[in-house]
Amino acid sequence: MQITVFNSEQNRPVVIKPLRRFWLLILLEWVLLTSGCAIQPKVVTEAENKERIEQDLLTLQNHHDPIQGSISLEEATARALKYNLELQVELTQKTLAQKQLNLRHYDMLPKLVVDLHYDSRSNFSGARSRSLLTGRTTLEPSTSADRDIFSSALGLSWSILDFGVSYYRAQQAADNVLIQEEQKRSVVNKIVQEVRSAYWRAVSYERLVSRMQHLKNKVRYSIDQMDRMKESRLNNPKINLSFKRDLYGIERELNLLQRNLLLAKSQLAALMNIKPGTEFNLVIPERGLFTKTINLEIEEMEQIALESRPELRELLYKKRANAKEARAAILQMLPGIELGARYHYNSNSFLFNGDWLSLGSQLSWNLISLISAPAKLDELQSKEKLLDMERLAMSMAVLVQVHISLAQFAHFNEEYRTAFNFYQTQKRIVEQTKIEANTGKLSGQTLVREELNTLLAEVRCDAIYAELENAYAGIYVSLGLDPIPGDLNTNDLAELTSLLAEHWRKR
Repeated sequence: MQITVFNSEQNRPVVIKPLRRFWLLILLEWVLLTSGCAIQPKVVTEAENKERIEQDLLTLQNHHDPIQGSISLEEATARALKYNLELQVELTQKTLAQKQLNLRHYDMLPKLVVDLHYDSRSNFSGARSRSLLTGRTTLEPSTSADRDIFSSALGLSWSILDFGVSYYRAQQAADNVLIQEEQKRSVVNKIVQEVRSAYWRAVSYERLVSRMQHLKNKVRYSIDQMDRMKESRLNNPKINLSFKRDLYGIERELNLLQRNLLLAKSQLAALMNIKPGTEFNLVIPERGLFTKTINLEIEEMEQIALESRPELRELLYKKRANAKEARAAILQMLPGIELGARYHYNSNSFLFNGDWLSLGSQLSWNLISLISAPAKLDELQSKEKLLDMERLAMSMAVLVQVHISLAQFAHFNEEYRTAFNFYQTQKRIVEQTKIEANTGKLSGQTLVREELNTLLAEVRCDAIYAELENAYAGIYVSLGLDPIPGDLNTNDLAELTSLLAEHWRKR
C-alpha cells in the first residue's frame, strides 16, 4: 500500500512509504483482543486455601481479650457486643451506609472537569479548496495546524435537574443510615437475649454436671442392685420392679434435662466469638427466689413497644424514603437546565488566540420520562400501600408479642416458684428420710429414691430458672427497649462490663 502526491516545488510525484505505524497499532489491538479472549477461570490453589484458613484461625484467636477468671453474665454480654461476628456485620453495614451518605453529598456539587489532549502526526495535515461552480482547484495545498498539538480545557458545569434529584437521593441515603441503625438495634436485642438464655442454661449445667453424672451412676448402680436381688430372690419381685421402674423414669427425665443443657456452653462461646474447644468458667450465682418484676401496665407496655420496636421504626424510614423517591420521579419529568463555563488552551501556533474562555447553557427535556411517569408513580404508590400494610401487620405482631412475653414470664415465674418450693421441701424430706433410715425405720431403697428425687428436683429448678431468665429478657425484646446504655463505643472490656451491670441494676 502506498500513497502518491505531487511535490509543488519540483512538480514530480513523491511516493510515501507504507503506513507502518497504522499497521503496528492494528497488530497491537489484535494481540490485546486475543489475549482478553484467552482468559480462563482460575481455581483457588490448595496453598492459597491453606493460607486463608491459617489467617482466619489466627484472626479468630486474636480477635478477643484473653479470658481472666470466671465470666459473669455482664462480661459474657460485653464480649458478645464486642466480638460477635453477626453484630460486626451489622456495624459494618451501618458504616457503609454512612459512607454512602457522605458520597451522595458530592453528587449535588457542580462538575469540575479537566481535559488534556495530545495529538501527533507523521506529517502535516493539509487541504485544498475546489470550486463548486467550475470544479477547479482554487488554492494550493496548505495547512493551519502543527504536527504536534497539545490542548487542554478546564470546565465547570452544573445541572439544576441533577442537583434536585441528587438532593433527594442524599436524603434517601440518610434514611438508609437510620434503617441500618434500627437493624443493628434489632440484632443487639436478639444477641443480648440469646446470651442471657445460653448463660443461665450453661450455669445450670456447670452447677449440676457433676451431680447429674453422680445421679446417673447411682441410678445405674441401684438398677444393677435390683437385678441382683431378683436373681437371689431376696425381696418381693413386685416391689423390686416398681422401684426399678421409678429409677428408669428418673434416668429418662435426667437425660432429657441434660440434653437441653449440654450444648448451652458451646452456644455461649459462639455468641462471645470464643474459639470452640476453649475452656472457660462461669460465675455461679447463688440460687434463690426470682425477685425481678415488671412494674408497667399492659397499656403502657403496648405504647412503648409501638414507639420503640426497631422493626416498626425501620418501616417508617422506608416509607419516608419511598416518598422522596416519588418527589425525585416528579422532578425527573421536568426539563433540565445545565450551565457551564470552560477555559481552553491550544498549543497550535497557527491559532490567533491560543487560549480562550467559553460560557454556555443547555436546555434538555427527556420526553420519554413524561410517558413513563404515570407507571412510575403507580409503582411508588403501590409500594407505599404495601409498606402501610406491613406496618399494620407488624404492629399487630408486636402487640401479640408483648402479651405473649408477659404471659410467658408470669407462667415461668410461677413455675419456678413452685419448683423452688418443691426443691426446698424435698431437701427437708431427704434429711428426715436419712434420720429414719439410720434408725432402721425405713429401708435403704426408700433413702436412695428420695436422694435421687432431691437431685432431680434441683436439676428441674435450675432448668426452669434458665427459662425464666430467658422470658424476662424476652419482655424487653418485645418492648424494643435497648438492653445497653447508648452506643457503647468504648473499647475496654472491663469498662463495658461495668456499664452493663450499672445499666441493668438501674433498670
